[in-house]
Parts: sequence; C-alpha cells; structure tokens
Amino acid sequence: MPTTQLSAAIITLNEEANIERCLRSLQGWVDDIVVVDSNSVDRTREIAAAHGARVVVHDWEGFVGQKNFALAQCRHDWVFSIDADEEVSAELRRELAELIPLLEENARQPMAYMVPRRVWYGGRWILHGDWYPDYVTRLFYRPTAHFAGAAVHERLVHEGKSQKLRSPLNHYSFRDEADHRERMEKYSTLWARSKFESGARAGAATPYARAIFRFFRGAFIKQGLLDGPIGLRVALLCSREVFMKYHKLRQLSAAGRP
Repeated sequence: MPTTQLSAAIITLNEEANIERCLRSLQGWVDDIVVVDSNSVDRTREIAAAHGARVVVHDWEGFVGQKNFALAQCRHDWVFSIDADEEVSAELRRELAELIPLLEENARQPMAYMVPRRVWYGGRWILHGDWYPDYVTRLFYRPTAHFAGAAVHERLVHEGKSQKLRSPLNHYSFRDEADHRERMEKYSTLWARSKFESGARAGAATPYARAIFRFFRGAFIKQGLLDGPIGLRVALLCSREVFMKYHKLRQLSAAGRP
C-alpha cells in the first residue's frame, strides 16, 4: 500500500499564546509542518521552530495571498491547512489516521475533506447555533487547490469531490468577550469595505432585518438555545456583528466611497 506523506500549513502573526497547542496536535502524524510568519514581534517563530516546524518569514499580503504562499512552501501533495488558534482533537486525529493511508489508494477521490469546527467559548464547547457544525475544508490535494476570496473569510477552491469527516477540529477563537467584541469591530469594517468595493450596497432597513434574522436563525432554527445562557449570548453577539457589518456598509453606501 502506498504511503501518503502529509504537509501542514499554518500562517501566523503574534501567535505565541496559541501556536504550541496547535503544533502539538500535529506531531506524530504530519511529515512536514510549515509555519509562514508575517514578522511576529513575540516568540511565535521560536516556539514553532522548537516544535519541529519549518519557519518561513514572509511579509503579510492578506489572508488569501499568505495562505497560497504557505501552500507553495509545502513539500507534499496532500496538505492539512490549520490556523494557529485551532487544534486537531483526539477524535479527529484517530479518524485521520484511518483515512490518510487510503488517500493514494483512492486515486485522490475525494480531493478534499471537510471537518466540523467547534468553538471553545465561555468555558465550554459551543455545540449548536451558527457556530456548530462550522464545516471547513482542511485536508486537500494541493496541486488542484488554492485559496480565493476577499479581505475576510478566504475559502479553498479545489477540483473534484469533497467529503465531510465526523470528528471536530477545536477552535479557540477568542480569549474572552472583550477580545470577541474587538474582533467584531475589526472584521466588520474589513467586510463592509470589501463588499462595497465589490459593488454591494445596503439600505436603511438592511442592518436591522439582517440582524433579526441572524438571531432567529442562530437561537431557534439552529437551536443555539440548547447551549443554555451562553448559547443565547452567542446568538446575540452574532446578531450584533451582522448589524455592524451592514450598518457600516450602509454608511459607505450613503457616502458613496470607502
């Protein structure tokens, strides 16, 4: 049976609080770990090197450009792409251990695999609502794949079929609610600018309508309330973020320029 060798690709900027956990979850089953760092001023690079990663310093060129550059540094055709604040769970590692030896035998079909990502928030895993299962493509055949998208929420584009795996990828998105709100402010601004530049516009009622729907979807349709009070809190914060996005887009629409 052919042996499939695997690379892991990670982009970083000041991730010393997360990178060790991420790298430990890759050790023992990934053959080649690449960390592309955009000039961190903390100990990210030192920690990565100490845990066996190949560290490449590359000036930031946006999420899409940076991730495609990271793919180009990988030594093997099959790649597991992971963010520094993510961790391969023990369950996912066991599932991948069964899958990886079969990749070449299956003639590279499917060409990509999606995993359900779960978020650690408020001292517990969020298992309902808009945050779970948040399927993301993480394992794929590099020669027929690349990242695309705008300033926020890059996506992997690939040839061939994709398949969903069962086991979760752990995501430690936010240090606390203050960090969450700070990121909401930052990414809602980037999102609004990107949408405006692509020709999108928002009317006066759009932020309210979108926010109300997002809360209803997260809390009830996707059963976020089953997570208890923290599930309600997540639904409200998601609704708030949607309002911020469309409110900022509405401001740009009214002004006629970014």
